[in-house]
Amino acid sequence: MIPMRLLATKSFSCNDELYKVVDLLNKTLKEYNLMFGLSKNTDGQTMTLSIYEV
Repeated sequence: MIPMRLLATKSFSCNDELYKVVDLLNKTLKEYNLMFGLSKNTDGQTMTLSIYEV
């Protein structure tokens, strides 16, 4: 398993387009050892973007 260090998180209102942004960030910044994740919160109204160093 790859060790990852959480650098930051930020919550946003739900938006289906955020997945496209995260995909672009992962593809573009992979060489900088950064990984981005997106999860829908249990309230169903917000999503959290996470930035990791890998």
